[in-house]
Amino acid sequence: MTTTTPARTDRDGVLARTALHPSLSAPLLDTMNFLNEVTLRYPQAISFAPGRPYEGDFDVARVPGYIETYLDHLRGRGHSEERVRTALYQYGETAGQIRDIVARMLEVDEDLTVDPASVVVTVGCQEAVLLTLRALFTGPEDVLLVDSPAYVGITGAAGLLDIPVVPVPGTPDGPSPEGLERTVREIEASGRRARCLYVVPDCSNPTGVSMRREARTALLDAAARLDLLLLEDNPYGVFSRVRRPTLKSLDTERRVVYLGSFAKTAFPGARVGFVVADQLVAGADGRPTGLLAHELAKVKSMVTVNTPTLSQAAVAGLLLQNGGGLRAANEASARHYQSTMRCLRDTLAAELPPGAPESDGVRWNDPDGGFFLTLDVPFEADEAALDVSAEKYGVIWTPMRHFHLDDAGDRQIRLSCSYLTTDRAAEGATRLARFVKDRAASNG
Repeated sequence: MTTTTPARTDRDGVLARTALHPSLSAPLLDTMNFLNEVTLRYPQAISFAPGRPYEGDFDVARVPGYIETYLDHLRGRGHSEERVRTALYQYGETAGQIRDIVARMLEVDEDLTVDPASVVVTVGCQEAVLLTLRALFTGPEDVLLVDSPAYVGITGAAGLLDIPVVPVPGTPDGPSPEGLERTVREIEASGRRARCLYVVPDCSNPTGVSMRREARTALLDAAARLDLLLLEDNPYGVFSRVRRPTLKSLDTERRVVYLGSFAKTAFPGARVGFVVADQLVAGADGRPTGLLAHELAKVKSMVTVNTPTLSQAAVAGLLLQNGGGLRAANEASARHYQSTMRCLRDTLAAELPPGAPESDGVRWNDPDGGFFLTLDVPFEADEAALDVSAEKYGVIWTPMRHFHLDDAGDRQIRLSCSYLTTDRAAEGATRLARFVKDRAASNG
C-alpha cells in the first residue's frame, strides 16, 4: 500500500516539504542566498563573490538633498504643498510617479525616446522580471530562453512561476544566432513555443561579456525571423569603456522589453528598478486596447501595490541633480570599476603568466567594464574547492556552475571586483593565484 506524507501535522505545526511548491526544493533557489551569505561565513577572507557596487562613494548626507531636490521639482511644476506631501507620504500610482524622470534618463543616457506611459517603476529590477514573466507566459507550452550561463534571478523567477527555461549556447559575443535558431526549432518540434529570450548585452552577469553592435543587430534580426520577444536587462551599461546602443534603441518593431535598475548606479538600498514595455496589446477583435505596461501594472497592484514613494523620490532627486542622467553621476564609479578590473587582470597575468607550466588550463576574459570576469581553471570549481580557498587561502569566489542549467561551468569561476579597492583586489588575486596553482598541482 502506498502512503503519502500529510501536508501538515496539526499537533506540532510541521509542514511536509512535498506540500510546498516544487521550486522551493530546487538547488537554484539556494544560489542567491549563497551569493549573499558566503562572504559572511569567512569574514577575514577577501571576497570576489558579491555583485555589489563599491561603497566608497556612498554619502549618507546626500540622501536628504536628493529627496528635497525632487520635492522642489514638484513645486516647480506647480504642485501645492498638499500634493507634494501626498507624493512623499502616500502610496502613489501603481506604475510609479517618476516615470517621466525615468524616460528622461533613458533619453539622456541611451538616446532612447520612450513614452512615460510605457514605463513601470518597480521594487528593484527583480520585480520587473517577475511582472514581465507573469504577463507574457500563459502555460507550460510557453518556454523562456536564456543566454547561457544566465543570471540566477531570471531562472529563479521562472522556476517560481512554473515557466520552463531552455538555455541558448553563449559565445564571447553574446548568444549564438545559430544556436538560438536551432533551439527555437527544436522547441517548436516538441509542440511548444519559444516566447522570449532574456539577455544582458552589456558587461553581462555572470560572464562580463558585451555584445558588439553587429551582434545586437543580428540578434534583433533573428528575433524578428523567429517571432521572439527580447528581454533586455541593462544594469551595467553605464560602466562600460565602450558605449554601445541598447537593443531597445535599435528596436523598430517593439520586440524589446527593456529592464533597468538603480541598484548598481544609484544605491541598492532604495530598491528601485523599472521596465519599459511599449508593446501594444490587442483585444479579441484585434484592436489595440493599451500597452503591455498597463498589464504589468495590473500584476504589480497584486504583488507590491506600488513602489515606495520615498525611494522613488531619492532616485529622482539624484537624477535631477545630474542633468537627468546616470552616466554623469557614475563617472567616478565607472573609473573605479575599470581600474579594479585592470588591477585584477594584471595581477593574475603576473602570478599566472601565459605559457608557464603552472598556468596550464588557466584563462580569463577581458570585459570592457562592469563588475564581473570569468576565470577558467584546471580543476573542479565546486563548493568544496571554495571552502578550501576561503579557509586556507583567504579568498572567496563564485562557482560558475550556479549560473548554468546543464552540467557546464564546472571548471569556471566568476570573479566580481566591484566591491573592492584596487589594493584588496590585487591582494585577493595574489591569494587566488596561489590557490589555483596549489589546487592544480594536487589534482595533477
